[in-house]
Amino acid sequence: MSENKETAIAPAGGGKVVFADDVIATIAFLAASEIEGVEGMSGTAIEGLTEKLGRKSYTKGIKVEVGNEECAVDLAVIVKYGFRIQDVCKKVQEAIKSAIETMTGLKVVEVNITVQSVVLEKEKKVVVEEKAPPVEPTGRVK
Repeated sequence: MSENKETAIAPAGGGKVVFADDVIATIAFLAASEIEGVEGMSGTAIEGLTEKLGRKSYTKGIKVEVGNEECAVDLAVIVKYGFRIQDVCKKVQEAIKSAIETMTGLKVVEVNITVQSVVLEKEKKVVVEEKAPPVEPTGRVK
């Protein structure tokens, strides 16, 4: 999704700070994942394959464009059934904007969200073990 391009910004003290696109995408992923109602991100088939092979992708379903002072984020989310989609998306936008601006100093100009699907929450099975009654000796063995 995101290219491994790096962008430099010049802080007030001189020198420069360089952010890889994957850093911004990871910040966005983590911020969005904390919002109640978000089941996860929806990425490409290749991202899904790498995740099945055991490699966790923090940039799955996220594309970023980073300039010298600004950035934009596009992401595809999966929303849990029963949550108001507009509210979830607004909270995701606010969380991503706040996290990126706080951590990097870049101005987030837009956060575009595509809702890929809605899923039912996985039911938690409660396993109740029934204990067998104690076995009474039958008297056959002495």
